[in-house]
Parts: sequence; structure tokens; C-alpha cells
Amino acid sequence: MLLSTHVLLILWISTVGGQVRHCDFPKINHGIVYEEKKYKPSFPVPTGKLFYYSCEYHFMSPSRSFWTRITCTEGGWSPTPKCLRLCFFPFVENGHSASSGHTYLEGDTVQIACDKGYSLPNNQSSITCAEGGWSSPPECISTKTCLKADIVVGNGFLSESEYAYPVNKETQYKCKPGYTTADGKTSGTVQCLQGGWSIQPSCIKSCDRPVLVNARNKSKNTWFKLNDRLDYECHEGYESQDGHTSGSIVCGEDGWSHLPVCHEIECHLPFLEENVDADPKQEKYKVGDVLKFSCRQRLRRVGPDSVQCYQFGWSPNFPTCKGQVQSCGQPPELPNGKIKDIKQERYEHSEVVEYDCNLNFLMKGPKKIQCVDGKWTALPTCVEPEKTCGFIPELENGYGQPFSPPYRHGVSVVLNCRNTYTMIGNNTITCIDGMWTELPECVATNQLKRCERPKLYVRGLSSSYMHEFNHNAKINYRCTGKNIYVQTICINGKWDPEPDCTGKKKQLCPPPPQIPNAHNMLTTVNYQEGEKVAVLCKENYVLHKAKELVCKSGLWQSPPHCIESTQYCGAPPPVTNGDITSFPLSAYPPGSTVEYRCQSFYELRGSPIVTCRNGQWSETPTCIDACVISEDNMNKNNIQLKWKKNQKIYAKTGDFVEFECKQPHTARTAIQSFRGICRDGKFEYPTCE
Repeated sequence: MLLSTHVLLILWISTVGGQVRHCDFPKINHGIVYEEKKYKPSFPVPTGKLFYYSCEYHFMSPSRSFWTRITCTEGGWSPTPKCLRLCFFPFVENGHSASSGHTYLEGDTVQIACDKGYSLPNNQSSITCAEGGWSSPPECISTKTCLKADIVVGNGFLSESEYAYPVNKETQYKCKPGYTTADGKTSGTVQCLQGGWSIQPSCIKSCDRPVLVNARNKSKNTWFKLNDRLDYECHEGYESQDGHTSGSIVCGEDGWSHLPVCHEIECHLPFLEENVDADPKQEKYKVGDVLKFSCRQRLRRVGPDSVQCYQFGWSPNFPTCKGQVQSCGQPPELPNGKIKDIKQERYEHSEVVEYDCNLNFLMKGPKKIQCVDGKWTALPTCVEPEKTCGFIPELENGYGQPFSPPYRHGVSVVLNCRNTYTMIGNNTITCIDGMWTELPECVATNQLKRCERPKLYVRGLSSSYMHEFNHNAKINYRCTGKNIYVQTICINGKWDPEPDCTGKKKQLCPPPPQIPNAHNMLTTVNYQEGEKVAVLCKENYVLHKAKELVCKSGLWQSPPHCIESTQYCGAPPPVTNGDITSFPLSAYPPGSTVEYRCQSFYELRGSPIVTCRNGQWSETPTCIDACVISEDNMNKNNIQLKWKKNQKIYAKTGDFVEFECKQPHTARTAIQSFRGICRDGKFEYPTCE
């Protein structure tokens, strides 16, 4: 008996020794402990310690208090911390309940009585408040049905086998091959409603997007209805069998009316005057091919030294060769422009004069004219752009002197980088034809890259013992066999200009072509790599594709077209706090696209690209307001930004901003409110007292 008592005593002591004398951090679904970040490192805590917790929106503690007290006991947290779902019970359509208008906690059950001909799902009479909301929607649905026999799908069929469907039930129908729904899909849905089927569906004849040879579809649609017309355009340098570069096909009962094939455009060897030689001589030339000319018997060339093959043929006109050529008088005056150099009394054959347009005017056509046998080639045109520039684009880690837009064409703005940052690129940006030139980059000074020693074999390289050079370091070098030294500078890991001893000369482009239906721009001057020539169309014609010619690798790339303005869309619709990124035209051809961009601190919603289809622009985007984080509002509510290093003044829609109370103030609103989100330009501030 004594032994038994001794064993029991030991067991009792062991049990007492095993009792909980501390509490771990409480994990509360849908809840948060007051000043959780502050107190969490101190866990576990001894018995007797008090804490408060609150529940997130749509949840509440069993005591229904905003802040609920819990105590660490030997048996754990008391009361057990938990957050229960709050369910609001609304008015019941097609039924009634004494619970309407009241709020219930998770686990509560309410009774619903449905009107005649209606019932809850699965003929239930009650629903329960669960963690995710009501166990089923608090609504009475009709017990009526729709019959499969009451619906006929033209050129299609119902894909399910049921014969009857309850109200609100959806069923799928499918189209036969070669047919689609009205929105171009191979299947659709119909719904059983109180009065019967929602629609009597039908499938219509359609054509899939065709695959074209050496051409592109001008529509982005993937399907087409009966009698729909699809416009197409041959690739650059190609034309259809009838000699056109564009056309259309029609969707018919048997598919597309025809599938066009575009073949490569060719230029033929022209008839050349006596003493004019051409290279290379071929029977046929492709679009982009260049033909170079020279004169025999030491005669002087009158005209261009080369021409290029385009879709519209050779351009410019071919040269002639003469024994004697005449000089030119003073070059003509350019309206709204001026000559760059000092005028001479007389200019010899082939001499060149360059013009500049006055400030706020834009040059169209070749900037240089040439004396050709006593006559000057065509002058450029200086036009006043209709387009102005909006806000200065935001420079990351930098800033510009702010002024109120709009900025006129030709206006420049000086930019600066913030302390500890270095500018890479030009420190000024200029408004050109409604768009700002390229922004420089502000790179952290301590992250600037070094340049490796040039790998090409050169003589006389300064600092030849060094293998790496800092940003802004300059070196002088000369190539083998050359006496001239060349200087290059290290710019953030790259040499500018790139050291080169290959001796290759960059190819010149032929004189720019005379674009059909454009203002006269005939010239005989060659252009260098990267140079551009803006095109000005004649009245009642508008630019299609590019708006300027670009010299690249010795060729003029993808020349623009001047097409009749009576064919399109008008100007793209305006967007509040935003604008298009390209020069606006009075009219646009079908298939044209423009891109929108929002002003600084506005966020673009929707597609930035809109397309002209059938005389209408596709849906334009919107520019959503930014939230302004007001210092006055923060002071009024006794709060400050939580992260001192990220002192935001603006926040975009969807951005989170975290606050904290200023000392010695304490939180007055819920913990969750201290992490606010910007929604459509509006922001709710937390409050401290």
C-alpha cells in the first residue's frame, strides 16, 4: 500500500512539472497582435503576461471587441485567440427570413423560407456562416426548368446530354467546322432563365486568318464573318501579280475569294547616255540595290553619283556627263531658315550649301543643296510643327528645371544628376516634333564601369602599361602605318568612339529619293550613316509608316509613302493627362497604329497601342491619377512615412505606402490601416492620437 502511494505521488509531481509555464507567440488566422513587430522577439513569455489582438476586415473576435485581451496561463492563452467570419444577411429575393438585415458570426445558422416555385440550392432550408462567407448564396432560385427540345442551334449543336435544365443553369453549344459564334469562337453558352432560354444561338460562316506569301494582313483579327473584307499589303520590295503593293480579299461561302502572292519587285538596267558608265551592270536589280556612276574621257558628272532601286523605280534621276559645267550664283533664301555658312559670291559646280531652320521650325526635305551645272538643287521646307511636348520625362536619380508645359519645338532643357550620381549621355534634351530626345542616364558614381585596354594592335598607346581605365579616362593611339593620333574616352565601360584600325570607310548613301506625291526634294548630295531626311507630303496626302528616311549601311531604309488622305481615320482621340508619342496627322490609313503615353505620375490603364480599323480607332487607354502623399495630412494625423530612406511624395495606383506614429503618439485606427494602398488617385491615411 505504501509503495502504491509513493508511485502515485511521483506521477502527480511529474504531471505538475509538465504543466505549461510559458506561452509561444499566438498564431491567429485573419488577426494580428498589437505592435506585433515590437513584441514578437520577446516570445515565449511567462504566465500572467497580457496582450491584445484585433481581427482584419470582415472578421471579429468571439467577444466582438475591436481589441481583445488574452492572457498567458498555465493552460495556454485564455481566452483562445481567434477571429471569426462576419456574415451580413441581406434581404432574400423570392423568399423571406426573420434574419434579414442582421450580422452573424462564423458558425451561426439562419433559416430561410422561399416563395412557391423557388428553393435554396439542394432544397435546403438554412445556410451557415463559414470562414469564406455563407455556405451558399442567400437567394431563392426558381425550380422551373428549360427543355433541350426548346432550343435549335443553327449550324451547330448542344454539347451536353441533359434534357432539362434548372433556372440559372448554363449549357454549352458548339459550331460545325467552318462556322463560329458571333464573337468568332467555336463554342458558346446559353442560360436557362425564368422565362426560358436566354437566346436562340446560331453559328455563322467564317474564315480563319489566312497565311499570305510575302505579304502581311493589315487587320489583327483572327477570324472573319461572311462578306468581311481583309486588306493586305506586300512586304517592302514586293508587289502582287497585277503590279499593286496592296489589295483586299473577301470571305465567301467557300472561304477566301483568293489568296494573293507577292513577288519581288525588280528594277531594270536603265538606258544610259553616251560616256556614262554604271556599276554593277546587271539585267535586273532588287529593291535596295545601288547603282554607281562614273564618266568616261575625264568628263564632269552632272547629277548624282549613285541611285537606289525602290518600289517605285530608280531614284533620283540618272546623271549625264559633260565637258564643261557652269558655276552658280548665291544660293536662294530659305523662308523661316538660313544658311549655316557665310555666303560666297560664286559657287563652283558640285559645291554644297547647308541650311538650318529658325528656332521653333522643323526642316522637311534635304538640309543640303548642291550647285549642279549652274543650277541649285531643291530647297528644303521649314514648317511650324503643330505638335508640342508635354511634361519633361522623369529622369531616374536626376532632375530638370521644371516649367509648365507645353514646350514648343526646338526648346531644350538642361538635366542634372543627384549627388553621388554621374550623368552618362547628353545633359540636355530637346523637344523635336512633339517628342523629347533621348534621356541621359544617371549612374551611381561608385558603380561606374571601367574600360578594358583596346585589344587591337596599335602603336603609341598612352598609358600602355595599364589594363583597365576609369570612367572619363582619355587615351591617344595611332594605328600601324599612320602618323595621326586619335583620341577616345572611356564612358561607363565603353570607349567612345570605339578604337578602330581596320581602315574601313563608312558607306555613303545615294542622294535621297523623290518620294511619289511628296514635295520636291530632288538632290544630288550623298548622306552619311545615321543621317535622316524628313518627308513632307503634298496637299491631300498623308504619311504612311515612317515619317523620315534613314541612311543605314549605305542604303535608305524603308522609305515612307504619301497616300491620299481620303482613304482612314481622323486624328486619334485625346486622352486626359496623356498624349500620343508620334507626330499627329490629319488622317490615317486603315491599319495605322499610334501609341499613347501618360504624363509623369499618371499610370496608363488599357493597351497603349490603338489601331485604325474601318474608319474608327480601337479603344483608347486612360491615365489614372497618382496619389499625392501630403505632408499637411501626415502632420494632421500625427503620422510619418515608416521608411525614412523612401520619402515618397507621389504613389501610383496600386502602390503600397507604410506609415508609423510620430513619437509619442499611439495608433488610433486599425493596425492594417498603417499600410495603405493608392486607388485611382485616392488614399486613406491612418490616425494616431
